[in-house]
Amino acid sequence: MKNDFVSGRILPSLVKFALPVLFALFLQAMYGGVDLLVVGRFSDNSNVSAVSTGSQIMQSLTTVITGLSMGTTVLLAQKIGSGKRREAGRIISAAVKQFAAISLFLTALFIVFARPLCKLMNAPAEAFDSTVSYLTICSAGLIFIVAYNVIGSIFRGIGDSKTPLMTVAIACAANIIGDLLFVAVMKLGASGAALATILAQALSVIVSIFLIRRQKLPFEIKKEDFRSGTDSGSYIRRMLGLGVPIALQDFLVSVSFLVIMAIVNDLGLVYSASIGVAEKICMFIMLVPIAFMQSLSSFVGQNEGAGQHSRSIKAMFCGMGVSLLFSIAMAVSVFLFGEELAHIFANDRDTIVQAADYLKAYAIDTFLVSFLFCFCGYYNGCGRTRFVMVQGLIGAFGVRIPVSWIMSRIKPVSMFRIGLASPCSTAVQITLCFIVLIIMLKKEKTAAPAAKL
Repeated sequence: MKNDFVSGRILPSLVKFALPVLFALFLQAMYGGVDLLVVGRFSDNSNVSAVSTGSQIMQSLTTVITGLSMGTTVLLAQKIGSGKRREAGRIISAAVKQFAAISLFLTALFIVFARPLCKLMNAPAEAFDSTVSYLTICSAGLIFIVAYNVIGSIFRGIGDSKTPLMTVAIACAANIIGDLLFVAVMKLGASGAALATILAQALSVIVSIFLIRRQKLPFEIKKEDFRSGTDSGSYIRRMLGLGVPIALQDFLVSVSFLVIMAIVNDLGLVYSASIGVAEKICMFIMLVPIAFMQSLSSFVGQNEGAGQHSRSIKAMFCGMGVSLLFSIAMAVSVFLFGEELAHIFANDRDTIVQAADYLKAYAIDTFLVSFLFCFCGYYNGCGRTRFVMVQGLIGAFGVRIPVSWIMSRIKPVSMFRIGLASPCSTAVQITLCFIVLIIMLKKEKTAAPAAKL
């Protein structure tokens, strides 16, 4: 059901919307997490490394799709907030056309360049063929990954976070069954994990389409909207104007993590497996801030469309407060019980120790992202996606990559020192976000007296 974000109490409304988003993100993280867990239990370190590297590449691609779909979420939310339901329907038809073309292009691109990408990532020789196989199979199912993210962006734009949760829950259960069948029983290793993931994504899309057909949606959409010759081009340009900066930022930030993984892969198989394990755990401990970032984009988008800017700012600070409370608990748990958490995904003792060392640095970052992600959600909802892109690129390429490379060259190698690159980057990005917010508030105060005159 659609949530009306432009009236009522802010915190209950935001939390009510964010909780299904959080659970959906948790289940999405389970895709890669279960893959790695089952492979870690029923296969060897080479397959763990293959899933670690391959899933990181696919995660980078998924963040691009999610970033592009954010343009649909924000524009749709603004139209819903301003009461323009017919335009909202046209936006959806334009989004379907746009992402159909994108999915076909990316599928062909990643299948052709799977092997060169694995070489670029410095995939260890023992794990190279398995990594290529994992990436190729996932690339063949990209149309389902794209479709799932587009459908989710539409539902978030209209204020519905429960339907995507329902579909991803079904798909996650299917993925677990597939992993056990293909990896534990059939012994297909990394290839089996990839196959299970793609089949589960396909199921989520089928279920989503079934649910859409059964719901009464708060917008008007007609068959002729999907025909050529309509005004879809103007909506696509507007969605791209909002989504491309987010997608570019997310992609390049993901590239920065891929560069870090390549740096660590060069250190050997144990380090390669350990960073893959640590990154999977990091996906879980960052879920609450990410959930509020996505929720704020929709919440702020509707309020900006309704002209309620002060309500948008209050929502951002509410999100920061709730995120921080959860992040404190996550940070303490990761710092104190890193080895126990790493053992969930790996059996090798050296891999577990190195992963836990890396996680200690991420415990620091867990505090900081509570502020950064909520800032980003707020700026995305306001339509200031170019600034979000700029601050992300500064953090990734100005801080994260240089610091991680420098730390990797200090002997003896310490995964804790390499991991410190992330909190250093986040601190710089928060500073930039805070400065821009102060400038925005000063401009509003200056404009208010002028408007009265």
